[in-house]
Amino acid sequence: MRIKTIKKISNINNRVVLLRSDFNVPIEHGIIKNDFKISRALPTLNYLINNGAKVVILTHLGRPEQGKRARDLSTRPIADRLGKYLKKTIKHLDTCHGFAVDTAVNKMKPGQIIMLENIRFEPGETKNSKRLAKKLASIAKYYVNDAFGVSHRNHASLAAIKNYLPGFAGLVVAEEIKHLSRVLRPENPLISVIGGVKLAIKMPLIKKLSRISHRVLVGGALANDFLAAHGLEIGKSISDKKGIAIAKRIYNKKIILPLDAVVSSREKKWRVRVVSVNKVGKNDYIFDIGPQTIKLYSKFIKQAKTIFWNGPLGMFEDGRFKHGTLALAQVIAARSSGKAFGVAGGGETVAALQATKMFEHVDWVSTGGGAMLSFLTGAKMPGLKGLYVK
Repeated sequence: MRIKTIKKISNINNRVVLLRSDFNVPIEHGIIKNDFKISRALPTLNYLINNGAKVVILTHLGRPEQGKRARDLSTRPIADRLGKYLKKTIKHLDTCHGFAVDTAVNKMKPGQIIMLENIRFEPGETKNSKRLAKKLASIAKYYVNDAFGVSHRNHASLAAIKNYLPGFAGLVVAEEIKHLSRVLRPENPLISVIGGVKLAIKMPLIKKLSRISHRVLVGGALANDFLAAHGLEIGKSISDKKGIAIAKRIYNKKIILPLDAVVSSREKKWRVRVVSVNKVGKNDYIFDIGPQTIKLYSKFIKQAKTIFWNGPLGMFEDGRFKHGTLALAQVIAARSSGKAFGVAGGGETVAALQATKMFEHVDWVSTGGGAMLSFLTGAKMPGLKGLYVK
């Protein structure tokens, strides 16, 4: 099915558009640390303002306590950063609805932008409140969902809102659907690289990719569960009984596991060592994939026509254990944009690609983590419901 995008709106000049964006970016002491999601949204915003729309932006930020405000989760820094990108003054309001919003919107001129406060400060947001959705909708003529990263959430600003306004997809959402669909219908061979921590979360994705991939290359803490399921010692590495049970159940010959690992232990005075996966000690912690694994995984990636990557291959946040993730990020980027169609997604995955300085070589970097997994596995996507052409 085709998605209804903002380009299908017949006339948005001088009309108010309620734009649900995903500007859930890391902010520390009021400083934005990574604005990837903000820059990715610029084509949608430029299209709307260039066509004379009055744009009211709604986004969430973090996970504030239900219905409570938190100063460090205000969307004001986002409005400031977005204004610099667009070279426009963006008015920020400290609420999402009510008299102040109505008054400000009534004074808007074509091409102007207002950003509302964090929608998750509203208690009805995560409850998919129709009452809240109706209040939000009262100011606008059209609703646009450009927040792919949370479109798997059944929230008021994503689901119920479409009961009160004609809904359309932003350009980010349209691109996400287009590119992720290519992973589901890949040019073969498809090589999938899956890392991260909790196998219970990644299980549906691994099962789905195992059916359509030539190989699924596993790393990170996920690999620990598979290694333990094979009876190998993983020492004190991250793992749990549930993950091991899942690994035993879903393992198949398409799933490729590490040959060696970068380990450390208190008994060895935390000296970093490379060992074969069958030489891991009882007191060792596995922190990264080793050089033989990098060599093996790179060989598979270099044969790919389609590549999908989600999740770090080790304890990427520690500089001593980022080599495996960065090495494969470089191979994936080098193979993409020509020789293969490359798609990557997830917060740490994006950070790793940015660290390689080869980010732009990957054909599509998704703004979604959980949403991307939901889309690929066929799970419900309330934020996308009603946006497809019938």
